Amino acid sequence: MIGNPAKDGSPRDRLLAAADELFYEHGVHTVGIDTIIEHAGVAKASLYSTFRSKEGLVLAYLEARYDTRRARLLAEIERHDDPPARLLAIFDLLAETVAEPGFRGCAFANAAAESDLDSAAADVTRGVRTWLHETLRELAAPLDVADPDSLARQLTLLYDGALAQSRLDPSPAAATAAKNAANELVRAALETGRT
Repeated sequence: MIGNPAKDGSPRDRLLAAADELFYEHGVHTVGIDTIIEHAGVAKASLYSTFRSKEGLVLAYLEARYDTRRARLLAEIERHDDPPARLLAIFDLLAETVAEPGFRGCAFANAAAESDLDSAAADVTRGVRTWLHETLRELAAPLDVADPDSLARQLTLLYDGALAQSRLDPSPAAATAAKNAANELVRAALETGRT
């Protein structure tokens, strides 16, 4: 999360912080503009001059979450030297994330579920999914498996399933189970690649 709105930050920063807190906790369509500007302590004109619309604010909120998720995952990957461990690092980060106070599931899936398929929220969510799949495919490639793309898709499905399950049970259990299953998939893919 971006954090609580700082009363001495720029109106943009304060609006983003308020949106991050309120949208994640209550939903992008449940929270109205008046609530956001009150929470941010800014004038309504600041929201419209900065983001043009509520959808613009939703887009900025999700893009900020995307930047944070990407940075956290890349940092987790870099903690590992072993190629299979680098590939499975996403599940370690998931276990850590669901244990954080206030965890309410995937911000992207939550926002996309509330939105039309042609909305900015759905577009960002698709972008996040594409980036995740491509990252996992790139991490699978050095393993010399027969089909890195297929392995990446399978791992993405495990990740998505564990993330959805963790919304209902915010414990590391689903992430741990998904990592165990992912480890088996990686092991089987390595064996197949060697034959």
